[in-house]
Amino acid sequence: MRIAFLASSAPVAQSAHSVLTSQYGNTTPEQADVIVALGGDGFMLKTLHETVDLVAPVYGMNRGTVGFLMNEYHEEGLVARLEAAEEEIINPLSMTAMDRAGHCHKALAINEVSLLRAGPQAARLKISVDGRQRLEELVCDGALVSTPAGSTAYNYSAHGPILPIGSDVLALTAIAAFRPRRWQGALLPSSAKVRFDVLEADKRPVMADADSISCPDIQWVEIQTERSIQHKILFDPGHGLEERLISEQFT
Repeated sequence: MRIAFLASSAPVAQSAHSVLTSQYGNTTPEQADVIVALGGDGFMLKTLHETVDLVAPVYGMNRGTVGFLMNEYHEEGLVARLEAAEEEIINPLSMTAMDRAGHCHKALAINEVSLLRAGPQAARLKISVDGRQRLEELVCDGALVSTPAGSTAYNYSAHGPILPIGSDVLALTAIAAFRPRRWQGALLPSSAKVRFDVLEADKRPVMADADSISCPDIQWVEIQTERSIQHKILFDPGHGLEERLISEQFT
């Protein structure tokens, strides 16, 4: 089995990279049967974005903090683990954002696309779904649209729902909503196209963020599932995303 080992800059990840490559060899991601990412969830997202056009799936081993998208780190028996691993497919979100200068920005997000106030005053957002206005004004610190895979990340911290990985829905979650008071958001079909229009953008600036790819001073943002793109992630049997999302609700 040809394995490409990639590691974050963290010393513990670099140390693991040295040990594993000496034991199993190393190849380029383009020639690999499997890509092994060593780091935390942030590095896993970076690896998935950078290797999306390659054939090889990605198997993560946790050398970071939380490691929700990662498997446990063990140096022995790696080939057998890779052969037994179960594959899960994730479709990312596509973000199209227009800034106030008229520049269009495009990005993909595996976890979520979020809008955040960029000044001292709360943001004012208008929300439309599939071309129909659903909320005339949301006064808030921000809002986000999350995939099931990302629902335990920023979405959950903002009191959004945890979504089963097999559910065909997206979570639209408010961040510190002021008006409507304590509005938590909505569940939408994964086929929905969500649009946020920033009201009073000159007075109340807003930034958009797609998996840490940031666009400042935006005027509007459109978000939808990108079904033409598939991220292939490997998990040890019995420890896939579906099990993790269920377990997270009982911890």
